[in-house]
Amino acid sequence: MADTLTPVLTDSWGSERSWTLAAYEAQGGYGALKKALAMPQDDIIAAVKDSGLRGRGGAGFPTGMKWSFIPQDNPKPKYLVVNADESEPGTCKDIPLMMATPHTLVEGVIISSFAIRAHTAFIYIRGEVLHVIRRVQAAVAEAYAAGHLGKDIHGSGYDLDVVVHAGAGAYICGEETALLEGLEGRRGQPRLRPPFPAVAGLYASPTVINNVESIASVPSIIEHGATWFASMGTEKSKGYGIFSLSGHITRPGQYEAPLGITLRELIDLAGGIRAGHELKFWTPGGSSTPLLTAEHLDVPLDFEGVGAAGSMLGTRALQIFDETTCVVRAVLRWTEFYKHESCGKCTPCREGTWWLVQTLAALERGQGSEADLELLLDQCDNILGRSFCALADGAVSPIASSIKYFRDDYLAHLTHGGCPVDPAAATVFATQGATA
Repeated sequence: MADTLTPVLTDSWGSERSWTLAAYEAQGGYGALKKALAMPQDDIIAAVKDSGLRGRGGAGFPTGMKWSFIPQDNPKPKYLVVNADESEPGTCKDIPLMMATPHTLVEGVIISSFAIRAHTAFIYIRGEVLHVIRRVQAAVAEAYAAGHLGKDIHGSGYDLDVVVHAGAGAYICGEETALLEGLEGRRGQPRLRPPFPAVAGLYASPTVINNVESIASVPSIIEHGATWFASMGTEKSKGYGIFSLSGHITRPGQYEAPLGITLRELIDLAGGIRAGHELKFWTPGGSSTPLLTAEHLDVPLDFEGVGAAGSMLGTRALQIFDETTCVVRAVLRWTEFYKHESCGKCTPCREGTWWLVQTLAALERGQGSEADLELLLDQCDNILGRSFCALADGAVSPIASSIKYFRDDYLAHLTHGGCPVDPAAATVFATQGATA
């Protein structure tokens, strides 16, 4: 079973002072950069395309294709923006990566910027994680001092500046156009598209926006080749990824494995569901993805497999819940989060998430009737696909899927006049951590 894991990004997380330049270079770090600087830029884009790398931030859009959309005949500057705003409930892969080996990201930023002909790159980090911001800032400073950043990098004639930007903490800034608004000093609210960022992004200039893990995967592709990367994963979902397991399992943590691994295999690697309990439901990609159940344990965790099961792979944030969890209460808590984090720009999200909370809260208290479940689904249907961005779509996903799989749990609240789950029997998530 241990052979299932493919530690690449996480390989040196346990090394002594792994976050320092010396430790990273001792592991061969920045070798891929020197190789890339000797390559034609279009060949780097082609390599990333051929590797099959798809966006690791949730959407799964082909990374190399996104890079190729940048119009090189546009006289405006080109920008690379790294989305490190990781705020999705349950998602916890980018922050440990930046803490353990920030130079993996920095090297990926340099190679990616060189490929798209950008001379300025931004790493947009969630404002609350000050310790992460400081660590990435320190890594960038080390890279400048070593000549990996700045003017005429390693005699190549290529110049690049990297700016580490601390966000204001809003969940909506994880949406790429709202992130651009924040970078430009405005309130974080999504933009109407078109134009798309590749044509008119940051400062109305061509911009590539990628997730931390996507960019951090680039050095290994350049170092080992596109064929090596494509040899892992499945036919349409290539490569490896970090799967974040949390909740009611024995050893929660980060497990790096090829796409297509199943939750059953990952739970086995994590020591199983906590003793004396069984799986009730889980999220494949954070709280904004439709819930799945024990019947989906053997679904391949790739973009196509999870999609065929009625959910989304998302950020591979696998939140595991056992039978002590009230699904109605869990969904209500998530919905309260989305209501609070709505930027308020569009009516379906601003008003819709408020009404979802009112209806769910009443049901959780055992008030109302079975007809309110249809009202809840009707509310979801009126919100889905009608907002500026995907926040509202994410808000309705756990609601509709929970009614689909756990309708009886909702009815039990009405029958009992409140939650039938004994609060004393429900326990908080295990606190011990593990990295594999």
